Amino acid sequence: MNLDTFEITIFLFSIGVMLFAARSLGELLRLVKQPIVIGEILAGIILGPTIFGLLLPDQYNFLFNSSKNIEIALDGITTLAVVMLLLVSGIEVDLSVTIKQGKAALYTSIMGILFPFTIGFGMAYYFPDLLGIKHESMRLVFALFVGTALSITALPVVARTLMDLNIFKTEIGFLIIASAMLNDLVGWVIFSIILGMVGSAVHGFGFGTTVALTFLFIFFTLVIGRKIINFILPYIQRKITFPGGVLNFILITGLLSAAFTEFIGVHAIFGAFIIGIAIGDSAHLQENTRDIIQQFVTNIFAPLFFVSIGLRINFIQHFDFSIVLIFLVLAFLGKVVGCGLGAYWGGMDKDKALAVGFGMNSRGAMEIVLGILALRFGLIQETVFVALVIMALVTSISSAPLMSIFLRRINFRISFTSLLSPKLIIDSSATDKYEAINELCLLVSEQIKIPPKKIYDAIIKREKEMPSGSMNYLALPHAKMKIEKPVVAISINQKGVDFGCIDNLPAKIILMLLVPQNENELQLKLLSEIAKEFKSAEKVEQLLSTNSHREFVTLLKNRTN
Repeated sequence: MNLDTFEITIFLFSIGVMLFAARSLGELLRLVKQPIVIGEILAGIILGPTIFGLLLPDQYNFLFNSSKNIEIALDGITTLAVVMLLLVSGIEVDLSVTIKQGKAALYTSIMGILFPFTIGFGMAYYFPDLLGIKHESMRLVFALFVGTALSITALPVVARTLMDLNIFKTEIGFLIIASAMLNDLVGWVIFSIILGMVGSAVHGFGFGTTVALTFLFIFFTLVIGRKIINFILPYIQRKITFPGGVLNFILITGLLSAAFTEFIGVHAIFGAFIIGIAIGDSAHLQENTRDIIQQFVTNIFAPLFFVSIGLRINFIQHFDFSIVLIFLVLAFLGKVVGCGLGAYWGGMDKDKALAVGFGMNSRGAMEIVLGILALRFGLIQETVFVALVIMALVTSISSAPLMSIFLRRINFRISFTSLLSPKLIIDSSATDKYEAINELCLLVSEQIKIPPKKIYDAIIKREKEMPSGSMNYLALPHAKMKIEKPVVAISINQKGVDFGCIDNLPAKIILMLLVPQNENELQLKLLSEIAKEFKSAEKVEQLLSTNSHREFVTLLKNRTN
């Protein structure tokens, strides 16, 4: 097969149109705080038979269906794109993060797979007609597919959502990421087995052989292969041109692994995903290398794949409201309840557990990849595929706002007195505010794992904008830092320090408040509570007359109660 001049022109022009539409709508969605991937999928729906093909059928066919050769070329490049996407997704998986989260991540992951898989499998197996089964003879495989599709969490979409909410490096953020990583790994193993059940005859291997080879590949790659990669990478980075040598090594390894899993009867994307985990786990893989390959794939290859989704099918013609509704109910019920229970049993309170549940509910790219493969293998029909795409879009769009509800409830429960600790109170003889602030920075530095100078600089910057002296012997230096939760530290100085208090009294209680970045509402709430606690000079004098730091804390807490 050779493309002639006309076909090459149309092929290149269609690729350019796809990338332009993907970037334009992706950026538009980013402006309204939604993942770029949603805009890329919508771009495909607009360019496909649903809208462009309906309004201008001749132009649509000219651009995307001019010849069989162009269709094959587009299919080839989108296949390469999805392999690259799963390779990058694997590199993002950090097994050490999963291990460090311990019991909570394990429970959340297990329940996040087991519960949605069970209700999805049960619904599809006992009521297959309601979910649009294509062939009754494939009821078992269809039920396994539905259970798996409802179990996998889209790691890239989850990570982007956590970053947007500024909780990526918090207790909840780490738990969600760790659980999503394990979900992805287990989910793809299950799906690889399903593909073996459907397509093994084509590759000449029996089902048992395919499963055995799959698990042998996983073991070799993640145990032996991981050590080999960790040994080879430093040599490549020293001896071969950087970053070209490392990028070539990653791509070659990824493509060879993808080719192997395709050969044994499991789709190529599984091999790319597993080898990506092994590569990403190496301590020698530099951060800028990760960034280069991620930027290359997510901005060039991934958009082509996501746009191609809309080019494959008419979303209006194949829309079935009942199937869409069932998939949405199963998706929300499975993930929110399953992951929520797992997080709760892992030691989190109700609001945090629900925040984890809604955070894990993002489906996005991974379910769509599963759906496309199932559609290609004849496992599902178009109405089910449309329902999966809509489910992926709705869960991804709703994840951040629903998480925000419970995060606000968590912050609402945080009070000034709940942050008090005798360990974060010192007696001071500082003679000026800079010395007093520095003492407090040294005190909290160990707890929040931030250098004292960095804390000091943030406090002083805020102090120069507006002096923190209040009234009734109180000074309230404060700042926002990259921390998980608010911190309060107190310095008691019986002689007093000049902080520019509005009543011209020296500050004898210097209370330093640090809050997480972008938590304006929480900061205002805590400042208001502190002002209320110290509004009476008589009560402040009682605090100054206490005999111990524990008594100081007890007196403040008793007042609130």
